[in-house]
Amino acid sequence: MATEAFDDLADTFDFLDDWEDRYRHVIEIGKAFPPLPEALKVPATKVEGCASQVWIVPRIDAGAFDFAGESDAMIVRGLIAVLHALYAGLTPDEVLKVDAQAELTRIGLSDHLSAQRSNGVRAMIERIRAFAAGNA
Repeated sequence: MATEAFDDLADTFDFLDDWEDRYRHVIEIGKAFPPLPEALKVPATKVEGCASQVWIVPRIDAGAFDFAGESDAMIVRGLIAVLHALYAGLTPDEVLKVDAQAELTRIGLSDHLSAQRSNGVRAMIERIRAFAAGNA
């Protein structure tokens, strides 16, 4: 189960020929992702387990899950945008049903991230799922 935004991202990844182009695309969508206000970059929103500085601020708006986020690393900021495409707009129950690893494998990200980045993505997914579980 994936959102239309994630399906569009998967289609773009299919179109791009190599991983260098795909990494560039991830960085570009990260640059386009709205910055997190400095006031929200606090210990409570920081995601532990990431090599980079990462903050995620989840919320429920009219029954739909959404989150703001940011990182000090451009590729990680792009990975935040990828996760946003995967989850934003779903209900908390739907968020819990998403097989994030399968979806990231579908676009090839699981095979092309370093161990540290993979651990960071897992930590971000855990934060998202924990928030959704508390609001389901």
